[in-house]
Amino acid sequence: MSDETSFYDEIGGFETFRRIVARFYEGVAADEVLRPMYPEQDLGPAEERFLHFLVQYWGGPTTYSEHRGHPRLRMRHAPFAVDADARDRWLTHFRAGLDSVALTPEQDARFWEYVTHAATFMVNTPG
Repeated sequence: MSDETSFYDEIGGFETFRRIVARFYEGVAADEVLRPMYPEQDLGPAEERFLHFLVQYWGGPTTYSEHRGHPRLRMRHAPFAVDADARDRWLTHFRAGLDSVALTPEQDARFWEYVTHAATFMVNTPG
């Protein structure tokens, strides 16, 4: 990756992120632990927010901040009891998302390292 190329561009841009997040939310929609953490009837708005967050984090357009401000991830997740089981389920569905796109082993490892760290950071309930 050159200094001018973001990770976002390197892995295929918006379409790659859209596919990862869509696959992730397919799993969340059927998950009895995670689905109740999404109070909206339609997961579409949550999916769009997460997509734009990841796109921005990895060097794509700043749509997330333009519409939502600073991510404040722990604060936004504070109302939900996120324990180790919820984290592991979240990671299972994200793993499926990563597996649905053609990343190099290095790209996959970089993305996976970030999401495993972020998922653990969100745990706010023992158990």
